[in-house]
Amino acid sequence: MKAIILSGGKGTRLRPLTYTGAKQLVPVANKPILWYGIESIVAAGITEIGIIISPETGGEVKAKTGDGSRFGANITYILQDKPLGLAHAVKVAQPFLGDSPFVMYLGDNLVESELDLFINKFKTKHLDALTLLCEVENPTAFGVAKVDNQGKVLQLIEKPKNPPSNLALVGVYLFSPTIHQAIANIKPSARRELEITDAIQYLIDVQKNVDSFRLQGWWLDTGKKDDLLAANQIILDSCLELTIEGEIDAPSKISGRVHIGAGTKIINSTIRGPVTIGDNCHIENCFIGPYSSIANETTLIDADVEHSVILQGAKVINIHQRIVDSLIGERAQLKPAPKRPKALRFMIGDDSQIELV
Repeated sequence: MKAIILSGGKGTRLRPLTYTGAKQLVPVANKPILWYGIESIVAAGITEIGIIISPETGGEVKAKTGDGSRFGANITYILQDKPLGLAHAVKVAQPFLGDSPFVMYLGDNLVESELDLFINKFKTKHLDALTLLCEVENPTAFGVAKVDNQGKVLQLIEKPKNPPSNLALVGVYLFSPTIHQAIANIKPSARRELEITDAIQYLIDVQKNVDSFRLQGWWLDTGKKDDLLAANQIILDSCLELTIEGEIDAPSKISGRVHIGAGTKIINSTIRGPVTIGDNCHIENCFIGPYSSIANETTLIDADVEHSVILQGAKVINIHQRIVDSLIGERAQLKPAPKRPKALRFMIGDDSQIELV
């Protein structure tokens, strides 16, 4: 079995951050979102992975992720020239996939469940397609499945006005090679894309074996700032352990589960976990509150940060109001000015310079 991970797209919902980088490389708990998917696939025993990349951000994805050796995988990069739909991504990956069954994983999704259960059901029941489903409160915003009492998929509808269920399609699918025939028989949708929901519906219509798997844990689509912050909170809650590799001076106070990377200096600061701080950071006269992720080579001086993600090389200096619910891009700089408000919320792209007025 093989896997493909979709890491193209323009990431419009995370702009301005994604004007300069791939949304799948935005970090959650200081690790690119894309890497969680790779690790999950490898943990399920799949090591042949194709990553679908775009011309705009593919180079960055390749440079940061590499050949897969760090994950125990072999990664092949597959260029999708234009974002023409999920089914189109499978189409361009067909030479890599050959006649193998495969997992398709959307690179900006995070799921709690291990893929083993999903894969075992697919193999045991000799399925042509298996969709992962999750109950959601707003099914009109998703592709939605109508299923029978046994979980067999009867119909798929993309963002329905009157949804037949509250079961949304999670961004993880399993397919047999029959999906290629299905894709060859569908036409572009109204938005001029080859929809994977149309391809699965084709399989249903020709009476192929299409089933579903109900996700019991959490699922997060990290395409928006608040979703990414929620993912950061969940990962810090579930995965973080106390590890101190940097230097902490005597006046500083560390409480809870906190990771402090090598070469990082904590001076006269309070850090209340769960918090992860990367390597070679300088933190001085700061309060770092719960659910914050501070990436490598970041400088924070006289700052109060909580429930935020700060990317590599950013500088936040002499900001005496709380920074909350914020996403601050690589190498961004925040500087003070008089008459500041009580609390601040930001979404700041890479290389920005912000002066508060």
